[in-house]
Amino acid sequence: MARLATLVTATTLAIGVAVLFSTGLGEAVDANIVDATSFRCITSMTPVRQFYVDNLRGDLAATVAAANSPTGAVYPPGSVIQLMPGEAMVKRDKGFNAATHDWEFFELDVSKDGTQIRKRGFADVVNRFGGNCFACHIAARPQWDLVCESDHGCAPIPVTRAMIGALQRTDPRCNNPPPSHEDVEALRQLQELLKPRE
Repeated sequence: MARLATLVTATTLAIGVAVLFSTGLGEAVDANIVDATSFRCITSMTPVRQFYVDNLRGDLAATVAAANSPTGAVYPPGSVIQLMPGEAMVKRDKGFNAATHDWEFFELDVSKDGTQIRKRGFADVVNRFGGNCFACHIAARPQWDLVCESDHGCAPIPVTRAMIGALQRTDPRCNNPPPSHEDVEALRQLQELLKPRE
């Protein structure tokens, strides 16, 4: 009987370890769910220079402090960073993914009805210009925790500040006033930029 109990215990332990490794260590460590409802109107988030931040765990002050640090900082888990409505990065728990410094990248489809996640992770997530999000962010100097700004070491993106601002102010999830003439022109220029080249 004792031998049977030992066998059952060993089998149960082996199955538990197998399940842990089959689901991925990152998923086992980070039990917090990030889904489409985690993302909202970009301009209802907290502005920091040209991008917006939030914290899904309620620790907004720590996220804002990291974003405003003049020497760089590691962002706390739950941090959300968005430059454009259709792209986001979320800081997950320590151990989620060492290669990405525990960031998860999201490609989003946004509409007046809300947000849908098109892709998530890091290897397959691309921006609207066809660039891999992680490939750009990994170039940020270490003190910036993979967050790109103009002086952080990342390659420049092919859009102007006017285009970025127009995209932010016309996020369809927000209750926006009609776009200004300047925003209409910036969005027209962006559409030209996004047209496939022959």
